Amino acid sequence: MRKLLLLSLLTILLSVHSAQAQAPKREFRAVWIATVANIDWPGQKGLSPAVQQQEFKYILDEHQKNGMNAVIVQVRPAADALYRSELEPWSEFLTGRQGQAMNPPYDPLQFMLEEAHKRGMELHAWFNPYRATFDAKASVAPGHITKKKPDWFIKYEGKLVFNPGIPEVRQYITNVVLDVVNRYDIDGVHFDDYFYPYPIAGHPFPDDDTYAAFQGLFTNKNDWRRYNVDELIEGISDSINAVKPWVKFGISPFGVWKNLADGPEGSATRAGAPSYTALYADTRKWMQLGWIDYLVPQVYWHIGNPAADYKTVVEWWSENTFQRHLYVGLGAYKVGNDRTYAQWNDPNEIPRQLQLGRATPNVGGSVFFSSRSVMSNPNHLQDSLRAHYYKYPALLPVMDWKKSQELEPPFSLKVKQTGNGVQLHWLHDQKVRYYVVYRFKKDSTPIWKLDYWKERKWQPFLPELEDPTHIVAKVFGTKTAFIDEAPLRKGKYIYVVTALDRQQNESAPSQAVSVKYK
Repeated sequence: MRKLLLLSLLTILLSVHSAQAQAPKREFRAVWIATVANIDWPGQKGLSPAVQQQEFKYILDEHQKNGMNAVIVQVRPAADALYRSELEPWSEFLTGRQGQAMNPPYDPLQFMLEEAHKRGMELHAWFNPYRATFDAKASVAPGHITKKKPDWFIKYEGKLVFNPGIPEVRQYITNVVLDVVNRYDIDGVHFDDYFYPYPIAGHPFPDDDTYAAFQGLFTNKNDWRRYNVDELIEGISDSINAVKPWVKFGISPFGVWKNLADGPEGSATRAGAPSYTALYADTRKWMQLGWIDYLVPQVYWHIGNPAADYKTVVEWWSENTFQRHLYVGLGAYKVGNDRTYAQWNDPNEIPRQLQLGRATPNVGGSVFFSSRSVMSNPNHLQDSLRAHYYKYPALLPVMDWKKSQELEPPFSLKVKQTGNGVQLHWLHDQKVRYYVVYRFKKDSTPIWKLDYWKERKWQPFLPELEDPTHIVAKVFGTKTAFIDEAPLRKGKYIYVVTALDRQQNESAPSQAVSVKYK
């Protein structure tokens, strides 16, 4: 019995060591924060602005502890807005009634952006492009687009959805997205998996009249439907790049593009609603043509799932990235809640998925659905992220195709020990997105010699900067000061600071400065 206990303990320790040893310096780590039906935030309809803000700051604080470096926040769940808009009404999920403004007034998106950036996190604004009402009982505001343009909408399963086949619809959705891109300092635009609606058996989507009016040269309705969605994605991509080329554009589709039965390029799966054939979203094509910057397929299946094995799906996508970024969508909401498959009761299921993702070429990170699911800590998932997989910070992956600036290193770095910790201050002449603070224990890093910085010889030390265990903090670019409050052991420490542009390109380090911690 004692041998089995020791063997079990050794296995856990090896797993922990493996998780930490494999942790990369650059990795996209995010959660979806869903506002529709108040899934994640706000906690319920009608909360005061003060309580809403308190809740959101708590969510960010917890995910900062979880090691996340980005949040994907749903700002347009159903042709409504969680931001100031002249195009669409305030969301009912804020105040309880669509169109009713905050009292006292505030702008949720602006607030969320400021709070996320303070914590070194990107914020990607998540839009549901085609959903106009969330359910059949929805009560819309008098100025809602469904009232102004009723001919733009189709009723399906009791809900109203934008008709993708109408060109004016595509232009309207593009205008909504560009309104946010132009007015807010968002880091990314994000669409989920709802394009043409998920099909209902025996109830085909009723767009015959639209097809007759706008089919053009198409003789196949399915090809025409894919063309409609293609036009929206390409148009939004072009529009974003024309006004703010640094803003990322990402899609989170259903996890399977095509089953192998749908064509030789499909994956060895038997998923029920592939995006290409069921939702008319040719997500692989969007990667191939460079219309989007990243893809987050919702791979919400366990390892070994008979219809869609997690490993099979991830490996298929890794071979179809076309040099765009691939992050994996993880079904945290299933952990401990899936009655069909016992695998989701296994506390090692998500950790194994994380390990598989890191071991698979071209996979650059993970996104969890959803925030509340992670924070509820099912099967100690959150504990595992904090203690092992996301124990050390990670910078975001660089998108080489995005325009970047030449970054000079910060200079005149000063450090001093205070009663609150080690205080750092530096100077910099460029506008940057973040600064990264690194700390090294001098005794354990003998190759670090201050004379090298005086001679501006960086190369011998760059490998040390690739070790994320030395990252202390990301500081938003409006600040050039930081207090390292970590409890340190007595001894000498070395600090350097680098600069990051919007695309996370990193400058050379500043001169190194040492401090003796007493």
